[in-house]
Amino acid sequence: MTSQSAEQSSSTHTWRNRIVGVAAVIVALVVAYFILASFIPRWWAQRIATMSGHGSFAKGIWSGLGLGFFCTVIPLFLLMGVVTVWRRRAGRFMAGCAAVLALVVALPNLMTLTIVWGGSGAAHAGERVLDVQAPGFRGASLIGAIVAAALFLLALFMRMRGRWRTHRAGRHRKNSGSPAPAEPADVEHNG
Repeated sequence: MTSQSAEQSSSTHTWRNRIVGVAAVIVALVVAYFILASFIPRWWAQRIATMSGHGSFAKGIWSGLGLGFFCTVIPLFLLMGVVTVWRRRAGRFMAGCAAVLALVVALPNLMTLTIVWGGSGAAHAGERVLDVQAPGFRGASLIGAIVAAALFLLALFMRMRGRWRTHRAGRHRKNSGSPAPAEPADVEHNG
């Protein structure tokens, strides 16, 4: 009987430790969120202002287009790679690495979204910094992201179209029962 009660006590102790651990992680994540939510929008707006030439429309627009385009198109193609390698040998590791890399590359766009969609005082301060020191950045970033998404959708369509045609041609050959036509032999003409 003591062995059974020791196992139950150990099991209860293990579950209690897990619950306390999960609760501690949740509290740490909530605290980190509030700290980062008050810091990231201001910091990112100041980095953009430095990169965009402190009030230059042209630099604000070009930096917005560049960041919006590249920080959208690269993660999208990396995520497409995740889908294609997932079931291959060592694919889950490669897919995980590509997904983390996609998240890292997308961070500039995500930080810009914290300024644009954020309702905190830090987000409003970031908006004011971008309006004065990086005019045109937010709109250009959106345009770059839309162009990147359209390019990705076009590439995805072309890839799926090629796969569909290959599948359809294979199915057509299988249904017709005839082997693929042989290539004509090179015939030399004497004459």
